[in-house]
Amino acid sequence: MELNNKIAIVTGVSKGIGLCTVKDLLDSGVVVAGWGRTAPDLQHENFHFFSTDVSDLESVDASYQETVDKLGKDISILVNNAGLGFESPFEDTPVEQWHQMFRTNVDGIFYCSRLVIPQMKAMDEGHIINVSSIAGNTGIPGMAAYCGTKFAVRGLSQSMYKELRNFGIKVTCIYPGSVKTNFFDKIDSVTISDNMMMPEDISSTIMHCLQSQGNYHHVDIEVRPLRPKGKQ
Repeated sequence: MELNNKIAIVTGVSKGIGLCTVKDLLDSGVVVAGWGRTAPDLQHENFHFFSTDVSDLESVDASYQETVDKLGKDISILVNNAGLGFESPFEDTPVEQWHQMFRTNVDGIFYCSRLVIPQMKAMDEGHIINVSSIAGNTGIPGMAAYCGTKFAVRGLSQSMYKELRNFGIKVTCIYPGSVKTNFFDKIDSVTISDNMMMPEDISSTIMHCLQSQGNYHHVDIEVRPLRPKGKQ
């Protein structure tokens, strides 16, 4: 896709992967609607922040209407990046945390994607990027609920791409391994280190997918750090 002057929505833009993706899109001439609960420290003429909780249907609907009113309805790109995770043994997982993860990680993708798809179909062009996790490909002890949400993202993404490919819409699901972000602030079993991938690495993968030629479709991409424990 030729990115210059396209309109994109990116969720979870306050920091980490979302913020890096926004910056790369802006560098490529994209007009970006950033959806998140907290505004990032970013000033750019083509960046527009809309306070959004993707787990809340009314919030998403309101942000979409505000985005369309300000930027127009021809949204070519949606990056479903917003997500969260908590760690606990399966039987000790608080019910509210369970629901919070599913509302954010799964419902959020549904709430956001359903709004942009009709116009993408009308334009015969669009690209939806869903950011999952390696937890969407393999179970992780102590992360059963989180894995459940990310396996759901995998299923959603594979069904979406098969439904939408004949309408000129690409759907790509990315499964990152450990990335040096604030995600691990509440994951006691993991220690942040420079051996992890960087948010910029994941953003570069997103940009590669978006800039691919029209008939070339990345469906599933798993990325991991080469030496997660450093050079031995």
